[in-house]
Amino acid sequence: MPAIARFLYITIDAQDAERIADFWAAVLDTEREEELDEGRFLVLKGRADLPALCVQRVPEPKQGKVRIHLDLGAADVRDATARIEPLGGTWDGEDRILDGVEWRTFADPEGHEFDILRVGSP
Repeated sequence: MPAIARFLYITIDAQDAERIADFWAAVLDTEREEELDEGRFLVLKGRADLPALCVQRVPEPKQGKVRIHLDLGAADVRDATARIEPLGGTWDGEDRILDGVEWRTFADPEGHEFDILRVGSP
């Protein structure tokens, strides 16, 4: 039986789609690839090692905690923190460790939560 889906976009709703697309492009070391529907959708250039990301302009602000969030792997969560905060991301200030996995929880400039997990050797 063939797969139902042929690709995966992770889409983030944002009031300021340009700012959020630029934030995620910097975090993921990529750039915007295309704009659809007169800039309503901003698609980031894909990478072989990550799913594609799309930012969709919406009129309303984020409300409440999202039920799905991104987990990103980094060799050093402290270095990732130092790079994410100047881009407008915020760390909640808590270091977490569970079963040997270390991570920090962040929010992008519009409050979308994501985690940076330590992978490999720092």
